[in-house]
Amino acid sequence: MKNNPTHHYSLSQPLALLSGMNAEQFLAEYWQKKPLLIRQAIPGFSGLLSPDELAGLACESDVQSRLISHKKSGWKVENGPFDERRFAKLPPKDWTLLVQGVNHHLPEADQLLQQFRFVPHARLDDLMVSFAPDAGGVGAHFDSYDVFLLQGEGRRLWRISEQKDLALVEGVPLRILQNFQTEQEWVLEPGDMLYLPPHVAHWGIAVGACMTYSIGFRAPSAQELASEFLSFLQDKIKLTGMYADPDLPLQQHPAEIEQHMVQKVSNMLNAIRWEKEDIAEFIGRYLSEPKCHIVFDSPASVTLKVFRQRLAKKGIALSGKSQMLFHGNSFFLNGEQLSTLPAHHALWVELADDRQLASSRFTEELLNDAELIEQLLGWYQAGYVQFV
Repeated sequence: MKNNPTHHYSLSQPLALLSGMNAEQFLAEYWQKKPLLIRQAIPGFSGLLSPDELAGLACESDVQSRLISHKKSGWKVENGPFDERRFAKLPPKDWTLLVQGVNHHLPEADQLLQQFRFVPHARLDDLMVSFAPDAGGVGAHFDSYDVFLLQGEGRRLWRISEQKDLALVEGVPLRILQNFQTEQEWVLEPGDMLYLPPHVAHWGIAVGACMTYSIGFRAPSAQELASEFLSFLQDKIKLTGMYADPDLPLQQHPAEIEQHMVQKVSNMLNAIRWEKEDIAEFIGRYLSEPKCHIVFDSPASVTLKVFRQRLAKKGIALSGKSQMLFHGNSFFLNGEQLSTLPAHHALWVELADDRQLASSRFTEELLNDAELIEQLLGWYQAGYVQFV
């Protein structure tokens, strides 16, 4: 395993990852407020995979990838999966390969994301890895979410601007800014990192061939949340009664929807109610729901006896594709609310927070807890968890 930094730390201690400040200070002074350049955020970091391995991922059917190229005729975006022969035909410059969700397929990438656990798991999106030859990039743009840009192998020049002019070039398949004005710029070496809040314009340009690791965070729009919440409510709403109008007046126009009908329907719909716990359940289900392209790999079946033996020897970890969240005593795994016993709550909190349970955690008492073991075995068979 290459460059696998530990993620066990106290949130109050100074972190090299955050330029020597602690997590609380970073959140108060920088998060969603201003950029931060961090030299040697992860000393000795040179990446988790090679350009060829990244290209291999881009050829997989369950991996989201894009190939962005720039010619005199303009920008071009191709979506994967790709054939290996496509990469053999690429020119020596002016293109970038982007691969999303690398943490879903590479255990080391999932472990890397654990270094950013000072931001809630519910906000974390995924790890995107990009490769570009010399001078490659995707143009000046901005994101609507927070991002940490960690430099792997090679070097990249980053130009940023907090300009208010976010007008886009029309007629191109990318969100390229029309009038980018550089305010600051730095060349990032391996292990260096740049944090950017939402809507800070930036332009990354490869200085020689390089790879960049982008840790992105979810920022659903109000419209998206409202639409999904209303869909969630469909299974929760239980209204009684039927539309009735014993006071129906004679209408001059039979095709007209009169105000009295609008008012009656309005009164019926006003009976729709929800509580904060409904919203918490919605958030837990929605933000742990796997993206539509994600497919869980089911392992070979094992007996309960063998499963217990492996738990005691290896421990267990969430799959890189899994998301586990909790609110109070409610737990959510991959879009589903779990049925749990109070005696197991501390264990599930630990699994959700650390994404793994060490073999030492499985005492003889836990290994003989039939309901616990059967629940873990079900998750294992579904591909949600795996042995460490």
